[in-house]
Amino acid sequence: MDLQASKLSVLEKILAVNNFSLLEKINAILDKETIVGYTTDGTPLTKSSYNKRLATAEAEIHKGEYYSQKEAENLSKKW
Repeated sequence: MDLQASKLSVLEKILAVNNFSLLEKINAILDKETIVGYTTDGTPLTKSSYNKRLATAEAEIHKGEYYSQKEAENLSKKW
């Protein structure tokens, strides 16, 4: 089955759903897996992977593991 046929099959199943909680679960899965951005090397980021990366970055900041603006400027001059 190709992508378009798969989409139509899923859509038909969703349209037949009469259970609100199941629709909420489907919506949550789609929200979690929707691509919200890309890394600098072009890798797609889902909402969940983006949030994980954000949490990691915030933890590093709280531990003092970051460069100041001046440090980053000095580092970039060496590239």
